Amino acid sequence: MHADQQYIDALRQHNSQRIEEIYRNFAPGIKSFLLSKGAGIEEAGDIFQEAIIDVYKLAQNKSFTLTCPLEAFLLLICKRKWINQVEKNRRQGVTKPVDDGYTQIASKDDEAAAFYADTLEKEEIVIAMLQQISDRCREIIMNSYADKSQQQLADKLGISYAYLRKKKSLCMAELISLVRNNKNHAA
Repeated sequence: MHADQQYIDALRQHNSQRIEEIYRNFAPGIKSFLLSKGAGIEEAGDIFQEAIIDVYKLAQNKSFTLTCPLEAFLLLICKRKWINQVEKNRRQGVTKPVDDGYTQIASKDDEAAAFYADTLEKEEIVIAMLQQISDRCREIIMNSYADKSQQQLADKLGISYAYLRKKKSLCMAELISLVRNNKNHAA
């Protein structure tokens, strides 16, 4: 469980002071990121609000535990929402009369957005599947990608380095299996 679980608990309990703190601490940075990617001011605000609603819905599930910083989690949700919006707009295109001489050309930005949308969709599947594995496996996997060395992680968890490597390998195999099965069911 990450220290930012306090914010999930605040959403669960409708703690208005903590919720305001979420907006104060995280909205400016995430909105700036979205603006830098081409979102308008209103779009950035709407996307952040939708992300908060998504996290609120997750918080209502008593078994939901935040295992990473809330800001990173919100940023991932907001990135995905923005990329989905860009993709939706790209698919709809712009309707212009034929004699007007314009043709719609897929730009490199559109191709990059499609690539990132696909990548983030895969990340969302992984995040969802992470919630289905044991707490210990989730803890090992999430902490393995932190800046700490594997030896420090083993020490923190009170296990040997060799056991950590073995357990991490087993946990990753379980996660990969869940992700593959999810993709097979979706296809």
